Amino acid sequence: MPADDAMFWTPRGVELKKPHQLQQMRKAGLVVARALEATTAAARPGVSTAELDAVAADVIAAAGATPSFLGYHGFPGVTCISVNEEVVHGIPGERVLVEGDLVSIDCGAIVDGWHGDSARTVFVGEASPEAQALSEATRMALWQGMAAAALGGHVTDISAAVEDYVRSLDNRYGIVEEYVGHGIGSAMHQPPDVPNFGRAGRGPRIVEGLALAVEPMLTLGEPDNRVLADDWTVVTADGSLACHWEHTMTVTRNGIWVLTAEDGGEELLSQLGVAFGPLAD
Repeated sequence: MPADDAMFWTPRGVELKKPHQLQQMRKAGLVVARALEATTAAARPGVSTAELDAVAADVIAAAGATPSFLGYHGFPGVTCISVNEEVVHGIPGERVLVEGDLVSIDCGAIVDGWHGDSARTVFVGEASPEAQALSEATRMALWQGMAAAALGGHVTDISAAVEDYVRSLDNRYGIVEEYVGHGIGSAMHQPPDVPNFGRAGRGPRIVEGLALAVEPMLTLGEPDNRVLADDWTVVTADGSLACHWEHTMTVTRNGIWVLTAEDGGEELLSQLGVAFGPLAD
C-alpha cells in the first residue's frame, strides 16, 4: 500500500481517514444513495423483497461497486429489507409487499475498498398515520443526532441527541438498544459503537477523519426484540411496528458532511442551523 494510502489508528482502535480516503467513501456513499432511491421507488404492492434486492444489486453493479452485505458473515442478500414488525437484518426473499407495509431498506457498497452504509424507510401505498409518524420520528432522530456532532466533541453527543429528541416526543416510541451505529471506513463495521441513547461527553473524541454510521431504530411499542430462526431477522417482541434510518457521516473543519445523502446533507443541516462541511473534490 502506498504511504499516502496508509490509515491512521487511534489507541482505541478507531480508524481515521485522510481527505482523499473520505472522498472515496463519498463515492461509495453516492452509490448507496442511488441504490436506495431506486429500491424505494420500486416498493409497491405485489413486488417481492427479492425483487427489491435485485434492483439495488443492479445499481451497485452498474456503478462498478461491490455490495457490502452480500456474504457478510454468510448474509445472503445485497440489502437488508425489514417489513413492519421487523427491526433490522431482514433477508430479502419471497415475501410480497402489500398495501400499507412499512419497509426499512438497509444497503452498503464498497468503492476501491471504502464503504458506505445507509438505510431508509418507505411505505407501500398508503400507510397509517401512526406508521408515518414513526418513520418521521426516526428520520429526524437521525438528523438531530448527526447535527450534534462537532470536532472536539464526543461520540455520545450524537447518542444523547438521538435519545433527547425521541424522548421529547412524549415517550411515544421505544428506542432499540441492542443494535447501534458504528465506525466505518475500510471495513463496514469498526469501532466506535454509536448507541442511540446515553449521556453526552463520553466515548472517543470526534476528530477529523472519523467516519460514523448513525442509525436509530425506533418501535411503536416496547423496544424489546428477538431474532427469528433464520439467525438474522430481528423483530419486535410485542409485534409492534419498527423503523430504521441510517446515514454515513463525517465532520470536517468546515462542518458536517453526510456521505450517503445525495446533497451531502446540505438541505436538512441548514434547516437545523448546522454548518455543512464537504471536502473539496
